[in-house]
Amino acid sequence: MQFEHLGARPRIHPDAVVAPTAVISGDVVIGADCQILHGAVITAEGGAITFGENVIVMENALIRATSTNPVHIGDHVLVGPMASVSGASVGDEVFLATGTRIFNGARIGERSEVRINAVVHLRTTLPVDTVVPIGWVAIGDPVQILPPDRHDEIWAAQRELDFPGYVFGLDRETPDLMVQLTERYGRGLARHADDRRVD
Repeated sequence: MQFEHLGARPRIHPDAVVAPTAVISGDVVIGADCQILHGAVITAEGGAITFGENVIVMENALIRATSTNPVHIGDHVLVGPMASVSGASVGDEVFLATGTRIFNGARIGERSEVRINAVVHLRTTLPVDTVVPIGWVAIGDPVQILPPDRHDEIWAAQRELDFPGYVFGLDRETPDLMVQLTERYGRGLARHADDRRVD
């Protein structure tokens, strides 16, 4: 299913294959020989999404751009089932395994591997040929790659990256943070009310 969102509609190369249950919304460009499988959601929420050639997006993966963080995915990239890429840049020949999470402002260097259920956090840069092990967390620039049991170190780095401030423009110390966050974010998402199916 393809949708026009905020006046932009997907542009899909004629050699790409998109499953009928995939959703592609807004300012999305999909290159030659890409494969978008069932249940994948590719949504340009005010920022553009561009795919190179031979990108595979597997079942139930989510790729989301924001007005401040577009998404670019290079050539010969595999985005695994249930993976999530939000507002990030992914170099050529990258493997994002099942369940990986790539956050806003992240940059994934060429030929890197982010293995099953691993996380590349907000504004993190993975150099070329980096491997993030199964379930581990990559955070910062320069990057630290930490096992999940080192929560205190992960939190110390994550706190400095200021997720609510960077993504939602809100101070973490706001007493009603979730009230403001959901109301503000909800208003932005409500723009989908005017979407129009174009396929």
